[in-house]
Amino acid sequence: MKKIVLAICLCFAFSTIQAQQKKVLNILAIGAHPDDCDSKFGGTAALFAKMGHNVKFLSLTNGDAGHYAMGGGVLAKKRRQEAKDAAKALGISEYEVLDNHDGELFPTLNVRLEVIRRIRDWDADIVLGLRPNDYHPDHRNAGSVVQDAAYMNIVPNVAPDTPPLKKNPVFLYMSDHFKKPYPFQKDIAVIVDDVIDTKVKGLAAHDSQMFEWLPWTRGVDVSTIPTEEKARLAWLKEAWMNRAPDASTLEALKKWYPGVDVSQVKQVEFFEICEYGKQPSDEEIKMLFPMLGTK
Repeated sequence: MKKIVLAICLCFAFSTIQAQQKKVLNILAIGAHPDDCDSKFGGTAALFAKMGHNVKFLSLTNGDAGHYAMGGGVLAKKRRQEAKDAAKALGISEYEVLDNHDGELFPTLNVRLEVIRRIRDWDADIVLGLRPNDYHPDHRNAGSVVQDAAYMNIVPNVAPDTPPLKKNPVFLYMSDHFKKPYPFQKDIAVIVDDVIDTKVKGLAAHDSQMFEWLPWTRGVDVSTIPTEEKARLAWLKEAWMNRAPDASTLEALKKWYPGVDVSQVKQVEFFEICEYGKQPSDEEIKMLFPMLGTK
């Protein structure tokens, strides 16, 4: 009898694990501008989408200041279309752009409430944001808004017009290279080699940024950038993608890909766990990132 009960329990446990692994996940990535999420999360987003999960990108501004030759409504309209094209290229479910002015984002109560409503409407399992230390004030303020939502999201009397979630999502920071007040922590590492061309196509959809504005800010003569599509993609891949992994990258990869020769990995995206949301165990992270462990 004990053996029968044990067998039943094991079958139930296995079925529960399988059900959890097959659960369709809802992921919401929040940036300050159209293209922020694409550059830091585009590869992992493409992997999630390829596996059948729901991914949404949210830009808190319309990007209407990010160019040297155009601006205002004309640029905002162009960047909305670019975001829509990027979503199609990446295969994600939705790309929403709010109508706040680029360069004028503040972590106001109204912006926080809009973020909370969208987290709830998306029934998010994972919410990704920027760290609140960055060269760009919009980035810093977008990060603060998401941090502030990490707890307030579960308070029923905050934004009461949108029912709160029954569980708080895991909140993650997307990567950056800033050192103060402390460096970015590579808590989760995702290999994106298999979808790097998809990520590049998603970035290339933001043509006003990838081939005009961002090169211009770095002193590149934009007239030298290729105009033919295949050449442009090759140029973008060479100019903007990661280089060979360093020691900290290899260490992070070994934890999540124990059976993979990580020395051969070229493209990786990293995420830091925000201490204000749900604190996941390693096993929960593996369920939330089902691509981990396989290349």
